[in-house]
Amino acid sequence: MWKKSELRDAPPPLEGPVVGTITGGTVLWFVLFLGQLPFYGWFDDHGHTWWVWTCLAGGCLGLVGVWYVRSRDAAIKRAAAARTDEAQGTSPSA
Repeated sequence: MWKKSELRDAPPPLEGPVVGTITGGTVLWFVLFLGQLPFYGWFDDHGHTWWVWTCLAGGCLGLVGVWYVRSRDAAIKRAAAARTDEAQGTSPSA
């Protein structure tokens, strides 16, 4: 028996403003963390302090994500420049 997904090829991955998206999400996590700090007592009284710490963890993991996507973006640009230099017959170490 065949599946519908076997009938066609997978589409190419979408590329977008990845660095901006991850940076915006990281800023949002930190804003949520800072916005909840004044209400820490209420969160503690109701057993919801994990909300505060989840926002902090999201912001910190977002910083790792920003580093990663910036490194990835730089590597993609370096590879594209190397291909262009190779196609033109010039040396990239000039």
